[in-house]
Amino acid sequence: MQAVVPTLRIRDYERSRRFYVDGLGFQIDWEWRDEPGLPVTAQVSRAGMRFYLSEREGDGPVGGRVHLYVTDVDAWQAELLSRGILAERAPVNQPWGNREMLVIDPDGNELFICKALSAAS
Repeated sequence: MQAVVPTLRIRDYERSRRFYVDGLGFQIDWEWRDEPGLPVTAQVSRAGMRFYLSEREGDGPVGGRVHLYVTDVDAWQAELLSRGILAERAPVNQPWGNREMLVIDPDGNELFICKALSAAS
C-alpha cells in the first residue's frame, strides 16, 4: 500500500480553513504549532483524501497543485456551487482520460477534481 500526503503552502490559516472546511467540505483532522502564535500545519481530509496545509515557509512555495480523484466530478461541482465556490474551469473530459475541473484556493494552489474515465487512466 502506498500513502502519499502532499503539503500545500498557505499564507493565512483561518482563511484557508474556511475555504477547505466551509467551502470544499473537508474536515480538520489535526493542527500543530511549535508554540502559540507560530505558523500552523494541519491535516485536512474528506472521503479517503488527505493532505497538509502549512504556513511554514520551509514547507515549499505557495502555488502547488494536487489531483483529487472522486467518483463524480459533476456532483462535486454542484456541491461546491451550493457552498459558493466557483470552479476556475468547469468539468471537462480531457484527452488523457480524466474528467476534471479546476478549483483554485485563496493562495493560488490548484486543486484538480478528477475522475478517471477508463481503467487505463
